Amino acid sequence: MGQNVRMRKVLIGLLAAVTSLVVAAVGADFGAAIYAEYRWARSVRAANELSFDPWVGILGFPFVTQAAGHKYREVEIRAGAVDHPVVGRASLEATLHTVDLTDASWLITPSAKLQVGKLESRIIVDSTHFGRFMGIKDLLVEAPPKETNDATGGTTESGISTSKGLVFTGTPTAADYDEKVSVSVDLSVAGDESRTLVFTATGVLTGAGTADREVPEDKKAAVLKSFTGSMPGMTLPFGIAPTSEGARGSDIIIEGITTGVTVALDEFKQP
Repeated sequence: MGQNVRMRKVLIGLLAAVTSLVVAAVGADFGAAIYAEYRWARSVRAANELSFDPWVGILGFPFVTQAAGHKYREVEIRAGAVDHPVVGRASLEATLHTVDLTDASWLITPSAKLQVGKLESRIIVDSTHFGRFMGIKDLLVEAPPKETNDATGGTTESGISTSKGLVFTGTPTAADYDEKVSVSVDLSVAGDESRTLVFTATGVLTGAGTADREVPEDKKAAVLKSFTGSMPGMTLPFGIAPTSEGARGSDIIIEGITTGVTVALDEFKQP
């Protein structure tokens, strides 16, 4: 009986010791990841002359094995409300998959150049700033109706809708029309290196999920013109060419996806 009690105490002690070691190892791993993310954020800020640290996440566990192997599985960089010469403010995002650290330290520096297996790059303009650019101060942007109830939230991996049939709702005062209306809008890119976003109103929408207001025929052309235009300067982080454009929530997003590229950290925010 006494021997069983002593054995039980030994086993409990061993289990407690192992648990403590595991907790310590996990804590050390998270601590190292947090410090590496901090260094990434500071380096992105310095390299791109940002006024704040962007959010950086190094995904995947454990972190230490990734650093030791000189390869990060996935890194996300997000900078919200960055100064933009055309729209005032825009958000920048990049997702880097399979980041090779062979020629760079695991503690990234501002001058780092990184080999990336797959790169997703996005510039985002919210409804407020998009509306100010258009001259429609109460603008609300929504995904096409057929996708609004889609559980995936969109058609791309990052949840971006298609570029056709977005719903723009607002008051087009420039058309001498003071009632809120909803119109269907198509997006596309054009111009030098596809850096201009083109938005084209194709018709007035009524029914559920819209302003549900008919526009008189003599006002319709002017109203549609108010929701039509082009927005230059939509350059993606790292200068990636756009591959899709659409809505996510109430934001307009232009996204580019490419593979097998080498990027410099100071190219995150383009001029």
